[in-house]
Amino acid sequence: MTTMKTTSRLGFGIAQIALGLSLFGYSNTASALTCDEIIQMVGYDLPTDVIINTVKGSGTRFSAEEIQCLADKGAPAAVIDQAKRMSAQQESRVEMPEEEESNRIDDEDDVEIRNVRGEDLSEDGDANDPREIKHAIKLIRAQKPIEASYRLFALLSEGKYPEFESKIHYYLARALSDFEMYHSAQYYYLQVIKKGPSDPYFNYALPKLVALTRFTDDDTDLARIASKLPVERYPRQAKNQLHYLLGVQEYNKGSRSQNPEDRDLAFGEARKNFEKVSSKSAYYLPSRYIEGVIFNQQEKYKSAVRAFRDVYREEVDIYNDAREVRKMNDLKDLSLINIASIYYGIARYEEASNYYQKVSRKSGYWAESMFRDAWSNLHLGELNVTLGKVLTVESPYFADSDFIPEAKILKALTYFQLCDYNKVESIINKFDATYQPMRTELTEFLAEYETVEQRRLADQAWNRYFGPEADGETVLPQAFFSRVLKNQDLAGVVRHLEMMDEEIRRIDSEKPQWRDTVGVHLKKVIEKDRRTYEKRAGRLLLEEMKVQNAMLGTLLSQSQIIGFEVVDAQRLDYEYKASNFEALTDQSKFDVDFATSPDLIYWPFNGEFWADELGYYNYTEQSSCK
Repeated sequence: MTTMKTTSRLGFGIAQIALGLSLFGYSNTASALTCDEIIQMVGYDLPTDVIINTVKGSGTRFSAEEIQCLADKGAPAAVIDQAKRMSAQQESRVEMPEEEESNRIDDEDDVEIRNVRGEDLSEDGDANDPREIKHAIKLIRAQKPIEASYRLFALLSEGKYPEFESKIHYYLARALSDFEMYHSAQYYYLQVIKKGPSDPYFNYALPKLVALTRFTDDDTDLARIASKLPVERYPRQAKNQLHYLLGVQEYNKGSRSQNPEDRDLAFGEARKNFEKVSSKSAYYLPSRYIEGVIFNQQEKYKSAVRAFRDVYREEVDIYNDAREVRKMNDLKDLSLINIASIYYGIARYEEASNYYQKVSRKSGYWAESMFRDAWSNLHLGELNVTLGKVLTVESPYFADSDFIPEAKILKALTYFQLCDYNKVESIINKFDATYQPMRTELTEFLAEYETVEQRRLADQAWNRYFGPEADGETVLPQAFFSRVLKNQDLAGVVRHLEMMDEEIRRIDSEKPQWRDTVGVHLKKVIEKDRRTYEKRAGRLLLEEMKVQNAMLGTLLSQSQIIGFEVVDAQRLDYEYKASNFEALTDQSKFDVDFATSPDLIYWPFNGEFWADELGYYNYTEQSSCK
């Protein structure tokens, strides 16, 4: 039997469907589109919006010659306009409109650091401190944080010692931190920090605030401080994290920039900050990881691989906090996936597959790595292995934790390679029926928050899906929200909101003397801050939903392209059968050699999934290509 390779038309489809890595801000550049490939899509009578989505997803920088080619060959005007917007000529400096700053939607929760004159003191002050303050400090050291916070709050309420306000704020924060009320403690540390570096307790409060992020998982306020505070005023105990946060900000600035020069400048500043993070710091591996991301985006692949290898080879101290260990292990797995994706991007598929397979089965990213490895197997021509890995990804074990609709597109493409057009049609029809309603809901939801004024109500966006009054009427599955919450910034704010709820419950459970004084004030602080944090969560949710909506749009466009490919392939198949009818009666060409590895035992799959079988499924599909 002669097996024909698929045409170049499907070849470009595979290149554009290939998934980019969106974890931790990393994205894999899609393959560039040529003028002829776009005109080929036009020749298929694909809808113009489908072609535009495919062009957008390619990331191609079109030259003037390619744009002229599109015009000469009759591409739709909207497609030509999109190519012009992605033109290599658009490299002039992009100035942000002046109203961008005035339209900030987060002014109300910004951190303003004021410069106030003052003298440096020791943390505990001096012998002239009022007796009440000294007594409260002794209570903290005696591990009586509730009584200490009650006395310190009383001093603030009475306004008894205004000249000692910073010290009272500082120790009230310490008492609340010892009481494990970390958001409330953060509030009072910020009262000190807002007074600026000249305040006597600034250099004590800032390291304490840094330490709190271990418990809140949210460094939003700290990041704002890092960007406004002169680097030379970073306290020694806080330098590593502040340089890391400043590096992240510069990286994000570069990633958003449309100007290559501005992007490289921001990336350079990011790396300068990351290089100042000590190798002994908990922020060294995250810094090294983002350095790898930067190198990859700059197409410095060797440097990127070195950086990612440094991360996954680093030993994790098992005696660290459990959440810290989990974060570091996740970072190691993501580094492996990044290395594999780099090899995949340069068509070294065997090496890519080897790295994908290094990701632990216990990892939260194992299903993701299996799916990406399936792509490598497709390019290696191991179609039955590809289908087996997709079967694992689509198993019930990942139904609620991993949202990977791309797997169905990969399965359709694999069956297309096997010329099983009926299965391809069935897959894409089910795909459209499942995911088009999801995209419709996302598109309508995002349309409600398009303007700056609408985005000021971002807390409503958050509460629509996650608030106490969320109605639950959605076609979006739980796995979708699991994917959204892999956004580390969003996950941190969510953790912080949960912490606020826990603090409210703790206040309500305390004795009346504390609950009805300190507790009443803290509940007001928490309720006021909650809306600010819900706005942050809402803005991050909207950003992430835009990403997912665009992804679904691209996949639905690819589904349409595959549908057109199937129709064309079926036509060619019918023509072949009509002209080779006698040859079709010869069954000898269907002889199959079931060669299997002698090192493995094979069992037939009966539709029942077992955890220890995941990742080992293999199909025995035979090609029907003529």
